[in-house]
Amino acid sequence: MTARVGVVTFPGSLDDGDAARAVRVAGGEAVRLWHGDADLHGVDAVVLPGGFSYGDYLRTGAIARFAPVMESIIDGARGGLPVLGICNGFQILCEAHLLPGALTRNSHLHFRNRDQWLRVHAASTAWTNSFEADQEILVPLKSGEGRYVADAATLDELAATGRIVATYLRGNPNGSERDIAGVTNEAGNVVGLMPHPEHAIEALTGPSLDGLGFFTSILKHLAGAPA
Repeated sequence: MTARVGVVTFPGSLDDGDAARAVRVAGGEAVRLWHGDADLHGVDAVVLPGGFSYGDYLRTGAIARFAPVMESIIDGARGGLPVLGICNGFQILCEAHLLPGALTRNSHLHFRNRDQWLRVHAASTAWTNSFEADQEILVPLKSGEGRYVADAATLDELAATGRIVATYLRGNPNGSERDIAGVTNEAGNVVGLMPHPEHAIEALTGPSLDGLGFFTSILKHLAGAPA
């Protein structure tokens, strides 16, 4: 049976269509989910896409965290539902306390839009099992509030428990603590990533095909998950 991956659309989402396409290119069925609908329609996993949910008012992701769909996603994630938050989606996951830390204004106070090298560290999560540990990948980055911050104890714990998913290579684009580009929860089912893997799935439009690994990973994970 084809895995069904939900892609949420919030007011201000920009990359929901791209995320849905990435799911389809990987071989899954993309199911569009609406922010105002708490029903997840039986999906096997969820992607929170990039964009500017609710206009980024208050703080990035702060209003989206309270959307009806997020109530079901939070409950599902705590029960093992795989969830990937990309850029604004990562911000929402932090606001929802599904991931530690916060995403703040880039340290240089400028928007950054560029192809970014990453090193994948945690290659055993639901969203990264198609990669090798320490693999270097190239995916687009586009954000003005992408600086990952957390207290020293949290950063130490993330490093010690293998929960840093990826770090920036060849230059830190936003001042993130310890060059962190993505983290995971303890169970490995929830992942937040600031760069955009959904924009690196086809040779025609991406700087590489490296982003596709995040979407093939979830299909592999679901195929091996117990019924």
